[in-house]
Amino acid sequence: MHSQEIPVAPKAAGSVQRNRSSDEFKGSPLGKLTVASEKPWVIVAETVLVPAFALLLGYLVNRPDPLWINADFPWAWFAPMMIALRYGPIAGLFSAGVLLLGWTGFNRQDFSQFPQQYFLGGLIMVMIVGEVSSVWRTHLRRARTARHYQDQRMEQLVRQHYLLRLSHDQLEQQLIGQPVSMRDALHQLRDLKGTTSDAQTLLNLLSQFCQINVASIVPFHNGNLSDQSIAQIGGARSINLDDALVQQALATRSLCHISRSLKDGQNTSYVVAAPMLDLSDEMYGMLIVEEMPFFALQEETLQTINLLLGDYTDSIAANNLAQPLLQAHPECPPQFAFELQRMEHVLKSSQLPSIVLALQLSPKAIASDMPQFIMRMERMLDQSWLFEGSEKSVLAILMPLGSSASSEGFLNRLSARLEQRGLHSIEEAGIVPHTLSIQKNGAMSVLDEIVRIAHA
Repeated sequence: MHSQEIPVAPKAAGSVQRNRSSDEFKGSPLGKLTVASEKPWVIVAETVLVPAFALLLGYLVNRPDPLWINADFPWAWFAPMMIALRYGPIAGLFSAGVLLLGWTGFNRQDFSQFPQQYFLGGLIMVMIVGEVSSVWRTHLRRARTARHYQDQRMEQLVRQHYLLRLSHDQLEQQLIGQPVSMRDALHQLRDLKGTTSDAQTLLNLLSQFCQINVASIVPFHNGNLSDQSIAQIGGARSINLDDALVQQALATRSLCHISRSLKDGQNTSYVVAAPMLDLSDEMYGMLIVEEMPFFALQEETLQTINLLLGDYTDSIAANNLAQPLLQAHPECPPQFAFELQRMEHVLKSSQLPSIVLALQLSPKAIASDMPQFIMRMERMLDQSWLFEGSEKSVLAILMPLGSSASSEGFLNRLSARLEQRGLHSIEEAGIVPHTLSIQKNGAMSVLDEIVRIAHA
């Protein structure tokens, strides 16, 4: 069997590529104009100085009429319009007030010739432009939130893909007497909650799959690595946080190893330093490897370390976020509760709705394997939970970033599939649909309603 090169950090590579494209756009002159600052003093400074510069320019170019009131086009209004485009109608109105102050300064001896039409038309234009800007900024914020969620799910799918590929390779490379399989290891990782004993279990799995001889796991608290390890293997020594490899891993927030990562002239006591990051890029700790066989220091081994650490930290993040729901409903799958809770956070932050389609299944539907038939129709982002009640069961399908149209489209596709099986309606198949909106109910209320439907 020949091995293929696998990138050590696909997430980091994708992020670098996206940031590079964004930086190229922001580096252009027009791109810089679209980048609005979030600092209050910068917004105030632009709101005042931009129209002031327009007044100064008009005074130098057209001294008799610096505001271009009698010109064919009111060029001075470009300044408030630009501010309204960048920061909205309120900032645009304040910028227009600077023009008004400028007019009073130029005409302080005679206010009888106040240009009412000039300022009225300009204010209306600034209000319209600012309102359009506010609407589009809201759309962009929601789009960025949706894209961030989809990027996280894509990253999760990439990790799962690599884990699947590596698990097949491990079946060919490991000895017949391997104590656990990759699937068993992943199952153990997803049940861990981040305690000290869990960290030791993770380190033992890494030792088995990556041939690590001496290593430690150190926690990350309050923006700093601890110098005391919470898990060790092979008699690891005390941790040197000033080591060049450890510092480089902290700076880059990615796996670093001795063969490629260090610059010329730098020395290190370690072989591998790998930050433990979840999908939200939050750091939980760092794996520091002191000894491992030279032939094991290859791309596939480093990728396995990255993916096992990522799966461990993702499990901790999911358990922490979904803990209130799991305490109230321990029968709910952790992944379903995690996605449900995360969609409620997305709703509160960006007003992006999600929906849960609860399908009440009769004993007839259960006997005909209807749950498995329906779950094969799920979209890639959907999460499902089959809850078995005393007499009836409920198949809950979470549709992230979906609305009532998403559930209607799913039910229409289900009806079409059932007709192919000789069933003329959903009710004939023993299915009663219920649409539960997270926007109206909240995550906890959705789970309560699913349980109520099952026992109805």
